[in-house]
Amino acid sequence: MSTEPSPQPGNIKHRSFFERLSGIFHAPTREDFIDTLHEANEQKLIDDSALQMMEGVMKFSNLRACDLMVPRSQMQIIDLGEPRETWLPYMIETEHSRFPVIEDGDRDNVIGILHAKTMLHVLVDPSFNPKEHLRAPKFIPESMPLNDLLRDFKLERNHMAIVVDEFGSVSGLITIEDVLEQIVGEIDDEFDDIDEDADNILEDAKHGCWRVKALTEIEQFNEFFQTQINTDEDCHCETIGGLIADRLEHMPKTGETVVIENFRFTVLRADERQVRLLKVEKVESAAPEKESKK
Repeated sequence: MSTEPSPQPGNIKHRSFFERLSGIFHAPTREDFIDTLHEANEQKLIDDSALQMMEGVMKFSNLRACDLMVPRSQMQIIDLGEPRETWLPYMIETEHSRFPVIEDGDRDNVIGILHAKTMLHVLVDPSFNPKEHLRAPKFIPESMPLNDLLRDFKLERNHMAIVVDEFGSVSGLITIEDVLEQIVGEIDDEFDDIDEDADNILEDAKHGCWRVKALTEIEQFNEFFQTQINTDEDCHCETIGGLIADRLEHMPKTGETVVIENFRFTVLRADERQVRLLKVEKVESAAPEKESKK
């Protein structure tokens, strides 16, 4: 005769609940979870900001350092081989807090990171040698996932990393702000340039692509690439981001791609309201297509 105690009503109800829960979420996918988050948002269980951050956490791990880095050609670098009368005004003009430091014009030889606040000593001591006060640079591969990079930034208390290719050459740089913006959206401060037309299109020649702000006007895009995108379409969008949303027929999400004429557009940054940043690549002539990289 069995001596096992009879199941208590509370236990039966408890097991039944988890059985029902497992039935709902059997073999869930990333897309299922994101859809559930949107349903929770529609029911006012989580607000828009929480939804944006949760989506960012889910998606930004698919991105790598090379997707968000500032390309080598656009890096604002201090060359200590030049007179300080040359690079000190440049530091003041750019208004950054940290600068990669090289010598003798060799961008592949980053010898350290110079903090702008360190240069306050120059104002009171002309003999101050900034080279003796450089921080060690952090080097990372182009293929490093953003979630791993964020973890390293936190553990090592770094704010900037130099991105290198497989041969050790400098490809670009990335900051902790670039990574965090994938989760919380754009982070602007009082020193950010508000000129929306400045540097709308940045070339990454090494990888054969361009970083294009979504607010770039289609007219400017066509002029830059010598193309005629959307000139004969019924879509009345004025910006590249608006055109991408129109072609996808929904609010674009990070990681989604669409091919328009001879260009592939990949969404690098987006929130619940609009696209922020796109990667643009030239492709062979093909019919328009929609695809999604999850």
